[in-house]
This record gives sequence, structure tokens and C-alpha cells, in this order.
Amino acid sequence: MEKVRSKEGLLMSKRIDDLAADFLAQDCLAVAGVSHTPESPANLIYRTLRKRGVAVFAINPRLAAFDGEPCYPDLAALPQRPDGLIIVTPAAAAEGLVRQCIEAEVPRVWMHCALGTRPRFLKKLAAAAGSVSPEAVRLCHENGIEVIPGSCPMQFLGEDFPHTCIRGVLRATGALQLPA
Repeated sequence: MEKVRSKEGLLMSKRIDDLAADFLAQDCLAVAGVSHTPESPANLIYRTLRKRGVAVFAINPRLAAFDGEPCYPDLAALPQRPDGLIIVTPAAAAEGLVRQCIEAEVPRVWMHCALGTRPRFLKKLAAAAGSVSPEAVRLCHENGIEVIPGSCPMQFLGEDFPHTCIRGVLRATGALQLPA
């Protein structure tokens, strides 16, 4: 993977902007963690991608349908292989989902954490509320899966002012750095 230096001098694999742009340019994505909870981040991500014309599949083993579309229990049940999986579940589920990605040869994974990829503040909240699992990240690296370990796709879609502001704050505080 290409190495680049950040403004701060950190050696990074790629800039998160490049990874996010590549991920969000895909034609077919899946979102794990959609639910009947209206304010769920997974729901917003799923709906925004659909509105943009992306073929997107909902994954939740407890739901048969979501927004009038089929909801699938796992990656193996999808009618086609997605180009990427967005994980918006408790971190404990991330490892199993990444193992499904390995099996299905899904080349990209984005593990949601609204507080960035390297939260410097509220670390305990980020660990409790985010989908990032160190073991799942390790599995991605070991199996050639491009991974974004944190942040939120909404921060890169430019769909709403609050997410754009959050991205700016995270960038200013160094919370959007990717380790080398």
C-alpha cells in the first residue's frame, strides 16, 4: 500500500480522504446494523447511499425487511457480492462480519465510529459506541481487505452540514489519522 506523510509528519498508508473517496465510489455496498431504531447511524447511511443511486443491501439477522427492501441475515445471503461493507454494529460483531468478508471476498470494510479513526478525546465512549474491533482490523490487514477503522461515511458524503463540521473538527484534532 502506498505510504504518504501527513501535515503532522505521520507516515500513513493512505489519506483517509482517498480511502473514503474510493470506498464511496463503489457501485454496490452493504450496511450491517440497520434497525427499527429511527435515529440509527446505519439507517442514515443506508438511506443516503440509496438516495445517491448506490445499490445497497441491508444486513441484520433480526429483520426480514428494511425500508420496504429485503434485509439479509449475513453476507452469504446477498444476491451479489458487494464492493464494500459498512459495519455499524457493536464492535463485538465486527470480527464475525470481517470473517464473512474474507469468505465472500469483499475487498473493502468501513467500521463506523463517529469520533474518528484515532479519537483523542472520549476514547472510552468511542470504544463503547463504535464498531471498530482491533482484531477485525488485524484480520482485514492480514487478508488484503482495505479497511477504514473508524469515522463515518456521512462525514465524507457532503450530504449535511453537521457531518461536514464534525469531519472538520476531527481533522483539526488529529482524530482522522490512519496508522501506517
